[in-house]
Amino acid sequence: MSETSSPSYHHQKPPFYRDATVVKWLFQLGALALVIFALWFLSSQARDNLAARDISTGFDFLSIDPGINLSEGIDTRPATGGRALWVGMVNTIRLATAGILFATILGLFVGLARLSKNLVVNKLGSVFVETLRNIPLLVQILLYGAILANLGDLQFDSGWDNWVIWSNKGLSVPRVFIADGFYQWVVFMIIGAIAARWAYNRRSRLRDETGQDAYPGFASLGVLGAFAVIGWFIHPIFGWVGNIFGGIEDGISKIPEEALQAVLSILAVVLAVNWIRGFLKSRRTPGGSAHLTDDDKFRIFFAGIGAGLAILVVYVVWPGLSSWIINSSSDLFGVLEDKFGNGRTGGPFGVDRPEVVKPGKFEKYGPSGLTMSLGFAAVFFGVVLYTAAFIAEIVRGGILAVPKGQIEAANSLGMKRSAALRTVILPQALRVIMPPLGNQYLNLTKNTSLAIAVGFSDLVQVGQTVGNQTGKNLSVFAIWMLFYLACSLTISVAVNFFNVRLKIVER
Repeated sequence: MSETSSPSYHHQKPPFYRDATVVKWLFQLGALALVIFALWFLSSQARDNLAARDISTGFDFLSIDPGINLSEGIDTRPATGGRALWVGMVNTIRLATAGILFATILGLFVGLARLSKNLVVNKLGSVFVETLRNIPLLVQILLYGAILANLGDLQFDSGWDNWVIWSNKGLSVPRVFIADGFYQWVVFMIIGAIAARWAYNRRSRLRDETGQDAYPGFASLGVLGAFAVIGWFIHPIFGWVGNIFGGIEDGISKIPEEALQAVLSILAVVLAVNWIRGFLKSRRTPGGSAHLTDDDKFRIFFAGIGAGLAILVVYVVWPGLSSWIINSSSDLFGVLEDKFGNGRTGGPFGVDRPEVVKPGKFEKYGPSGLTMSLGFAAVFFGVVLYTAAFIAEIVRGGILAVPKGQIEAANSLGMKRSAALRTVILPQALRVIMPPLGNQYLNLTKNTSLAIAVGFSDLVQVGQTVGNQTGKNLSVFAIWMLFYLACSLTISVAVNFFNVRLKIVER
């Protein structure tokens, strides 16, 4: 029998143009280059078309006086276009923040009312929801503006004994403000918070050991309240903290810019290296070797690119960054030194009642109260009531999503309905409530742009005025988009943070 030798097979590496990893990288880099080229081509075409039609672009108007007056805000006669847009941003943030707070509170109560066994309360909640959420928001804002505009002229004796004053110029209520001793009192409250946490842990441990209801929550609130009351009277003893901030201010101002640039660069490299090490550790197998996919290699690559870009920004793109950080930090601690010193021994808070003044022929609201102009009040009531109707349904749906057995278990333990709602139902319902609630916060913030319908000086109204004065409407549109994008991303980050904290931890 003749012996035949079996053929031997040799594994050869395929040519680079057939390697899956190389092909994947080439395609992704090609796609990136194509996108960059498309953006360059479109932007160049848009620039040429705008130049042909004599439409100016650019952001030089941010440093030029637009020659406009604003109805309200932190600066009613802004010196530059950038300052005017900043006033509009602050007004928008104020309106959105207040709207989110009050819409959440009102929506929670209306949602609970929709679940009430009391027929009257239940029907009132249903009427609130079904009416307000089916009327367009712009119609509601115009309606509230018309109602407020017909309240009557402003007079010295208008309102509820001058605690709440209303007229066709808006509403004014008492204003609570931070007084001279607030920051010293905050130091006292921080110490009180630490003591309250200790009391909570101690009472919780006592409850677990003995089985008795030690009321840890009430105990911690009692400790914190005691510190708040005592600190109200003796908070000036922490005035010496201002000297510490003064020393920090002097130390920061003496830091060389080159040293801070080196520190920032080293910090960028250290963060990138630590992230890569942690990433490789998370991919490590029981055998000890880390199995990396192409996506993993991309992440490591871009982590290194990010560190390089940070160094490039520090030394080339923005060489004055270190100087800005030093000056800003020094100014911050200088402000804190001033807040704690200079004989600031007053109370932590103060209250100003609204007032009516008559500097000329017509009455107007004085500076002492918290005044909502006609436009602010119309938009505020509109976005609060409209958004609260949707939040109420979200709350109702979240509570109904809690398993019925959880509610029955709370009832079997003899818990009161309020206690069961606070400790059993709402904590579980929040896992369902938070995602759509975040969407309503986003909607409310973007809906404030309808303030232009009633003349409130929000970012859209101010931007339109600045654009008409300077002719830089496209630049103003870009600022609008970036601002609302930043607001949306900030709200999304906050909501996602609570989503992560509320998720069920599996064992």
